This record gives sequence, C-alpha cells and structure tokens, in this order.
Amino acid sequence: MHDAGTYAATHDDSKGQYFWVWGWLLVLTAVEVVLAYRQVFQPVRMLEVLLVLSIVKSALIIGYFMHLKFETALMRWMLVTAVVGCFIIMYFFFFPDAGRILRLGVH
Repeated sequence: MHDAGTYAATHDDSKGQYFWVWGWLLVLTAVEVVLAYRQVFQPVRMLEVLLVLSIVKSALIIGYFMHLKFETALMRWMLVTAVVGCFIIMYFFFFPDAGRILRLGVH
C-alpha cells in the first residue's frame, strides 16, 4: 500500500496568498461592475472585456482555490484548454445577441 503523502503535491498553505487572490477577485469584480454601470464601451466591446475579465477570474479561482497550480503541467493544460474553449463558445453564443441589441437601438 502506498503512502498518500507520497503523491500529494507540496505547496504553501499560507493564508496570506489566499487573501491576495481574494483581494484581486474583489478588484476585478469591482472593475466589472463599474464598467457595466458606466457603459464605457459599446455592447460588443463590453462583452469582450467582460469575458476576458471572467477568464482571468476563473484562472485565479481554479489555480489557487481549486489548487490546480500544484497539478502536473498536462492536467493544467487540459483544464485551461477546456475553460478557454467554453468561453470561446459562450462568446460566439452571446455575440449575436450583442449585435441584435445594436440593431434594435437599445443603449
């Protein structure tokens, strides 16, 4: 029987690192809210910016809170590819809706 600790990834469990990540998540969420309320960009550009911010936030959550940064490189690349693929699919799913909003004149 193998010792479970032999295969476990070693990592620093300091709370400070998690508070920094949590702080960045709060900052990114605040940026998203400000951008949405101030209507800084056109709807299509806003969708692109919000999706990029969502990718950054999901990478932070997956990397630190789900401990993916301690996994093997193959596992990280597989998950990153799947997440980016999902965001690309979402982009093309919602992109036509943003164009429809422009054609209808809703601002």
